Amino acid sequence: MRPEIQELLAALEGEGYVADPAIATAVYLARSLGKPLLVEGDAGVGKTELAKVFACLLGTELIRLQCYEGLDVQTALYEWDYARQMLRLRISDGRGEDPTALEARIFSRDYLLERPLLRAITRSARPVLLIDEIDRADDAFEAFLLELLSDFQVTIPELGTIETDHPPYVVLTSNRTRELGDALRRRCLYLYIEHPSLEKEVRVIRTRCPDAGERLSREMGRFVQALRGRSLVKPPGVAETLDWTRALLSLRQDSLDPELVTQTLGCLLKDREDLQAVTPSEVAALVTLAREGAQP
Repeated sequence: MRPEIQELLAALEGEGYVADPAIATAVYLARSLGKPLLVEGDAGVGKTELAKVFACLLGTELIRLQCYEGLDVQTALYEWDYARQMLRLRISDGRGEDPTALEARIFSRDYLLERPLLRAITRSARPVLLIDEIDRADDAFEAFLLELLSDFQVTIPELGTIETDHPPYVVLTSNRTRELGDALRRRCLYLYIEHPSLEKEVRVIRTRCPDAGERLSREMGRFVQALRGRSLVKPPGVAETLDWTRALLSLRQDSLDPELVTQTLGCLLKDREDLQAVTPSEVAALVTLAREGAQP
């Protein structure tokens, strides 16, 4: 492994993010090449957290755009502060101000509300721009985003073109609820994050929840790995594992107990069908295997 990748792996873990060489290499290249990084994987595997840690490592601001169905360009880019503009007009009413000067005043940067995409362009220090769950936005927004990522400039009719000499580092995440266009994929470096192996998951638990002992961490890791092996609507991710760890620690558990696991299963499974599918008897069997150290 190259020394710079080894160093980045250690830095990521120092920020509480347990990574592997593929993840560290993708982050290193995104930083050194200045190219957007598209991160895909199931929900809860650490895609969003990777962007947050990336910003911490760079010592820069994280600007997050949460995508959703119906997200439009104006909401993501900029809006005018209409309330303040109307107030300015009322204050000026009857004072005989020059209309042209008044218009220029209320359509100046002072009355512009910067949304995440514009804010990422106007920062003097290069931020990390997180475009979270881009797969939830529609094709039209994706097309606009592709143009923005190519030029890192926007045109506001009242102000003209705004561009930057310090383009942001860009991380896009996707849960693959829809297929992204080839043009966007070609524009980005690509990283797919799998669910962790048992050893990696135990390391994540010990890193993020240091109060969890080795015994509890391994039992939990084996139990969660077994759940992911079932046909579930929504398999638990690392985020759910950590939630469950904190729940058991708050209940002062140092080992898995079948009854308590059944009662706290909602920390791991976030779908009614999944909760009904995993019966108390199955929980007891999986707990037994996890406590004995067998791989379920």
